[in-house]
Amino acid sequence: MNRDSFDALVAEVLEDLPDRVRGAFHNISIIVEDEPTAELGTEADGLLGLYTGTPLPERDSNYAGSLPDVIYIFRQPHLELGLPEAELREEVARTVLHEVAHYFGLDDDYLDQQGWG
Repeated sequence: MNRDSFDALVAEVLEDLPDRVRGAFHNISIIVEDEPTAELGTEADGLLGLYTGTPLPERDSNYAGSLPDVIYIFRQPHLELGLPEAELREEVARTVLHEVAHYFGLDDDYLDQQGWG
């Protein structure tokens, strides 16, 4: 899947989120990168997504004026899974939901308990 098609897939997944979820997005960007990089503090093989920033429940008056939080979705690791297009869409959706959950303050332990790890 080329970059434009993958970007469109991520945009569709975001559009499919409930209005109340999208409406709660404040000062956050969603960025598609081909691979995780050292600049992001990680080069983990197979890393599909990454949230960086201050989760919504932890924001206080000191957060004012902060740069946007970022959800990164990594294209190449998704493609390396070798999934058919429908399954790839499901995996991208799962990754987006996982990273959005971090934005809302849910940690990996909780997500694992819920089957979203």
